[in-house]
Amino acid sequence: MMTRAEKDAVVSSIKEKIEKSQAVFLTNLVGIPSVDSVRIRKNVRDAKGHMVVTRNTLFARAAKGTFAEGLLADLKGTSCVAFAYEDAAAVAKIVNEASTEFENIVTIRGGQLGTQKLSKADVVALAKLPSRPQMLEHCLLHSMHHYQLLQECFLLFKSKKRNRTHN
Repeated sequence: MMTRAEKDAVVSSIKEKIEKSQAVFLTNLVGIPSVDSVRIRKNVRDAKGHMVVTRNTLFARAAKGTFAEGLLADLKGTSCVAFAYEDAAAVAKIVNEASTEFENIVTIRGGQLGTQKLSKADVVALAKLPSRPQMLEHCLLHSMHHYQLLQECFLLFKSKKRNRTHN
């Protein structure tokens, strides 16, 4: 049994995690082997996230006044919340992979991306997006391509201008 001080500390810690997150995802990990639970949690940490399992009432108290209040207000059954601090797609991908690996045990129940409430289908769609580093790489390569085209146009314009002045 947790004391009032312990509950308050848990609520404060969860509230801090919510306020620090870009997104939160609601799932469960109860029933999977502990070795797999540890692996999933480590993968979430590696993706700049965190996973918490605690009482539903503590999740609800911590979420009051935050963007996740609607998601965490009336939870039923066992709950685990995955917090994404930097790359929501990467954490969603890990949660989705866990639900695929442990099909009848781990379920995705929804999420919250900023002020946008996410259904299970939304979380799965988010999980299929490229990760933040992959998106940044794509943008950089695309930008470099446009820069090269612009540079070629400039050189072409410059050579035509030079040809006009020599004629």
